[in-house]
Amino acid sequence: MSSRSRVWLEGAIAAAFAMALSFIPLKFGPGFSISIGMLPIVVYSFRRGTKAGLYSGLIWGLLHFLLGKAYILTVSQALIEYLLAYTFIGFSGIYATKIQKAIKENSGKLGYLLFIGTFVGTLARYICHFVAGFIFWGKYALWGLSPVVYSLVINGTNAVLTGIATFVIVLLLVKKSPKLFLVE
Repeated sequence: MSSRSRVWLEGAIAAAFAMALSFIPLKFGPGFSISIGMLPIVVYSFRRGTKAGLYSGLIWGLLHFLLGKAYILTVSQALIEYLLAYTFIGFSGIYATKIQKAIKENSGKLGYLLFIGTFVGTLARYICHFVAGFIFWGKYALWGLSPVVYSLVINGTNAVLTGIATFVIVLLLVKKSPKLFLVE
């Protein structure tokens, strides 16, 4: 198998694993949830870089349609929330080279780099959800909040909870199995 094929196969496996994790119910309250499916995409992005991470995130987004897990109001909402949002998690890979170098050198900067990389992927994803939230879901806003504030509360809370969970698990994984983040 060529190295390029291996990269894309790993990305498809990461997306499938992300989808499997997304079936674990971590929802509470009206619209609040933790998306642990982000974990395989972030780890894969740290391992293979931005381009490969974007690809894997796109596959995860497409799997939502194929498996009936997409909540679709309009075509543009579906594009923003499933294709763009899930693809954008791959921007975590911007820090892949620095993270791999920090792992190899046992650098004290590793935790910081993992945090920043996870933050970038989480922020990129949830900006899309925030935009879709106030444009498409705003009419369902609870508590008398404006669509923008409601989307910020719901999507912001989800982003923070998902980002923290992803970061903590990534930290545990890198300590337990640093080779998972390195390409041999």
